[in-house]
Amino acid sequence: MPTSDKPSYSALGDKTMAANVTVQSRKPLAIDLFCGLGGWTEGLLAEGYHARGYDIEAHEYGEEKYPGELILQDVLTLDGAQFKDAALIVASPPCQEFSYMAMPWTRAKQIARALRGQDTFPEGYTGSRTLAELTALFDACFRIQREASAAAGHHIPMVVENVKGAQPWVGRAAWAFGSYFLWGDIPALMPMKKYHERQKVKAGSQWNINRPNFTGTLGWDEGLKVPSEAGRRTDPGNGVRFTSRDCGVEGTKGPGAGWFNDAKRNGGTETGYLSQSGSKSPARKAAAARIAKIPLPLSSWIARTYWPASHAEAA
Repeated sequence: MPTSDKPSYSALGDKTMAANVTVQSRKPLAIDLFCGLGGWTEGLLAEGYHARGYDIEAHEYGEEKYPGELILQDVLTLDGAQFKDAALIVASPPCQEFSYMAMPWTRAKQIARALRGQDTFPEGYTGSRTLAELTALFDACFRIQREASAAAGHHIPMVVENVKGAQPWVGRAAWAFGSYFLWGDIPALMPMKKYHERQKVKAGSQWNINRPNFTGTLGWDEGLKVPSEAGRRTDPGNGVRFTSRDCGVEGTKGPGAGWFNDAKRNGGTETGYLSQSGSKSPARKAAAARIAKIPLPLSSWIARTYWPASHAEAA
């Protein structure tokens, strides 16, 4: 009886799975390192990529979760050669230590001096002890890119995002999209930022879109880390750059101390307050993950710029 080279399927589910794999194989592959909630990936998916994200943990907060293919693995253990078929690599390594040392605090300055060999580390310090430890995750991105490019036989572009405070430790950024500082293969043309009117809750108060009576937009809405619910990263209490509890590494200031935006989330339907949440709490982790998301205009721009020519006709 003649045999066929075509695969046989025992169930409709097998056919569906095979169809999905075929569709994915037609799309250019993008790798998202330290993917979090998928700010990079949202733009990649919108532009037609198959996005594969890597992180050490799954960020799932209610209905919010990473929107692409998620693989839980320490980025430090990745062999870049496995990404030889990728069209693009993007990354947002954690910024907590860079953020903290950019603060104008005595302890933060002492840690920075100690890392440069100019001082001792403060009592109770548990962070990086050497420059190599401090930049390990950032450096891993470029190692992975080199390995992927060598395996592919051609250069695979990569864009790495981090905070301004990383520059003294990893070198000057090639571009800044508001508070998003970028290294790597930055396109010659980048999107412009749009300015909108800013409003305060009341005269003399801080900028804060979390208050119930805030009706305006925040300002450079395409150039700042501005998630829809959590406010901009530079708001006091709202970002890993500007409060020690959000940085999650050094120093604390308890509830009632005035550092935190205490408005209830989701239109006042949630009972928890960020100022009453510990630095390891789900509420604070969720807020930090939202704040860290790359804005869609930036991720979409990078995705379009590096759309491979081999897929141009299919697109």
